[in-house]
Amino acid sequence: MKALQFEEPKKIIRIEIDDPGQPGPGQALVRTHRMGICGTDLGGFLGKMPFFKYPRVPGHELGVEVVAVGDGVSNVQVGNHCSVEPYMNCGECYACRKGNGNCCENLNVIGVMVDGGLCERFIIRADKLHPSKKLTMEQLALVETLAIGCHATDRGGAKEGDHVLIIGAGPIGLATLEFTRLTGATVTVMDMVESRLKFCRENYGIQHTVLFQGDGSEIDPMKEITGGDMYAVVTDATGHNGSMSNALNYCAHTGVLVYVGISTAEVSFPHPWLHRRELDIRGSRNALPSDFPRIIRLIEDGTINTDPWVTHRCGFDEVIENFESYTRPETGVIKAVIEVAN
Repeated sequence: MKALQFEEPKKIIRIEIDDPGQPGPGQALVRTHRMGICGTDLGGFLGKMPFFKYPRVPGHELGVEVVAVGDGVSNVQVGNHCSVEPYMNCGECYACRKGNGNCCENLNVIGVMVDGGLCERFIIRADKLHPSKKLTMEQLALVETLAIGCHATDRGGAKEGDHVLIIGAGPIGLATLEFTRLTGATVTVMDMVESRLKFCRENYGIQHTVLFQGDGSEIDPMKEITGGDMYAVVTDATGHNGSMSNALNYCAHTGVLVYVGISTAEVSFPHPWLHRRELDIRGSRNALPSDFPRIIRLIEDGTINTDPWVTHRCGFDEVIENFESYTRPETGVIKAVIEVAN
């Protein structure tokens, strides 16, 4: 059975793997149709993702078809089209007992810590499948990315009337934007790539965009936008330690800073930046099970329009040739999707 593997950083190879066989109790056998490429995959390819282990079959943003189900499975049936919740939590640790399996102490994310869906078929826990009768396979593959932004928005706690800054207009930043706008907050997006800011203005009607200059000159327009108060919620979706260290500068007094991007490098800042403003700093990891059906409904009813998201597509046999280009913002990539099967 065909699969693609990150053998080591910057090296993708095609491999043959064993057929997964039949699902056991509580499991489902699924066929991969579409896989979205996200920042985790790009970081894994570049060797910059701290949770990534090699060699690894990537793939956790997935649109799949149920081929077979094991005993005791009632939430899906053969033929269902599903999005995959890729967080394999233990259900027993402190975080899981609190209902936060997204940050389980023993978490295995498929395509990151264990092999994922960039293959023909694989077996997964059936409770991690979220079906839809309306969404396309491509839309189903986008649900997990959107779930990351959904959870990050909830972590920030933005509300109507707040000024919110999103740093980084890549897929995770855009996913956060999707849900922040539903809160009624006033959104500013900052990025160092003007084409991404243009994308936000043209596709989401974002009135306030700031081009990061690196010399502090972005502060004045931010003060003008917020009436001098700066931002009640700042979400850094860059995964760049320099940006993450600097993000406290943009927070209002008593504001909240959410780190949803991941960096392998140290993040540091002078303590008075935090203390004087009495800031909350929060991590945001993965998403919750309840986020997935919510997002599916929002796409189904048109509240979230996925049409602008996918800028690049490639077939399974084109991945090795094209993947490196998706790491470069100048190619204009927002979201690339692999067509694994028709």
